[in-house]
Amino acid sequence: MKKSIVYLLVLFCFVSVHAQTEKEKVVETVNKNTIQGHIYFLADDLLKGRETGTDENKIAASYLANTLRSYGVKPNPLTGDYYQKIELRKVNPPKRVNLTWGDTEIKRKVVVEASKMSFTGDAVYLGYGTEEDFAGKNLTKKIVIVKGGAPGKDDARSAFRMRKAKSERAKAAGALAVVELVQANKETWGFIQHNFDQPRIELSEGKISNIGKVGGLGYLWVQDEYGAYANDFKAGNKQIKLRMGGASSTPVTTNNVIGVIEGTDPQLKNEYIIYSAHYDHVGIGDPDKTGDRIYNGARDNAVGTTTVLSMAQNLAKYPTKRSALFILFTGEEKGLLGSKYYVENPVIPLNQMVYCFNSDNGGYNDTSLATIVGLNRTTAASNITSAAKVFELTAIDDPAPEQGLFDRSDNVNFAAKGIPAPTFSMGFTSFDGEVTKYYHRPGDHADNMDYDYLEKFFRAYVMAGRNIANDPETPFWTKGDKYEMAGKKLYRK
Repeated sequence: MKKSIVYLLVLFCFVSVHAQTEKEKVVETVNKNTIQGHIYFLADDLLKGRETGTDENKIAASYLANTLRSYGVKPNPLTGDYYQKIELRKVNPPKRVNLTWGDTEIKRKVVVEASKMSFTGDAVYLGYGTEEDFAGKNLTKKIVIVKGGAPGKDDARSAFRMRKAKSERAKAAGALAVVELVQANKETWGFIQHNFDQPRIELSEGKISNIGKVGGLGYLWVQDEYGAYANDFKAGNKQIKLRMGGASSTPVTTNNVIGVIEGTDPQLKNEYIIYSAHYDHVGIGDPDKTGDRIYNGARDNAVGTTTVLSMAQNLAKYPTKRSALFILFTGEEKGLLGSKYYVENPVIPLNQMVYCFNSDNGGYNDTSLATIVGLNRTTAASNITSAAKVFELTAIDDPAPEQGLFDRSDNVNFAAKGIPAPTFSMGFTSFDGEVTKYYHRPGDHADNMDYDYLEKFFRAYVMAGRNIANDPETPFWTKGDKYEMAGKKLYRK
């Protein structure tokens, strides 16, 4: 009799659990208190902005690894722990850089690529530095002056995207250095200085441009807010003097944090959904008007990190048909380094990764939305929009394509390999105002966010992940997407 009662109780519990709706499974594991606990810890002043390579970044990684462990998530299958070690090096900018043309000493400049040199002579002005501008030019041992960006695209972001091509053209033509005149206002130039005047982090196995070398190409940016310098050079050549020391480097180690949960379906468990976010931020920098120098990164990207933790907690209790790979990246703020390293050193073959559901954030300005950058670029769009609707949110695609956001987060390294990879972000209708107010600012704190909204946001992410992972149809790129051919190659379609 007792055995029968025990059996019936077990059967009742089994049926009750399996009778739960997907929404109930999500609500059970995703709640405001847990969300706040993660975000407040990761954005605490004691972690000093979680800059890659610092002890505080390592503390954050330890917190994430042990949180995955506490949920019962399995570790990195290659190492037996929750880490993927990455060797980097810290590149220190030259201590001495002097630039003058005519009688003008240029103060507002940054070194993008260092090369030890001492030059005096005429500079060659080549407009925007297009292929046509460089065509047929012998620039051996000369310095080239170019305008930032391209006609109609002369903002700092465009200049950065086009810098590599201009650098390659200048090297091919034999130039010593490129001086690029960037039309950036005071605020934008402050961001540029913060990025380039500080030591930067690069992958050790990658080539670091011209460190400690003589004869490599030097590359400088000069602030030319209103184009006055460009007009001067356009009027005729000027004698230029450039004295630049070499850069130096020191080794740095950091870690991606990785965990795995096996799927429940005998066939679909061989397909993996990646749930990813970066956990690093920019560290300590220039103070704001209150004197705060710690860039805490609550929105960017303690929020994204917590979406992945929320997914892990949920799937540890209620696994889906497809398997899950959780990756928390280091080095995103240093040039997407953690994800760049991962796609070249995957712990499970990339062709088993059928989707990368990334989460990254700058801020939000509409709490009725979840903004998914690349929403309509994959066939899983309906899985995401329906999940958002369950929690009274509307999922929208990228409202600011001019910002190039799809290519500015870790998802792009997976997309380039062919893996469908949108980015799930807090709701914004434009990348300004309330978004830029906190983006890479000391004021990005845990205590000035709307946690009622975030609870819905996190639940929507987890529900969307479950929808994708349980869908009988494997997700893919929409027809005609720029990464469709890479996907067909990866999955041999």
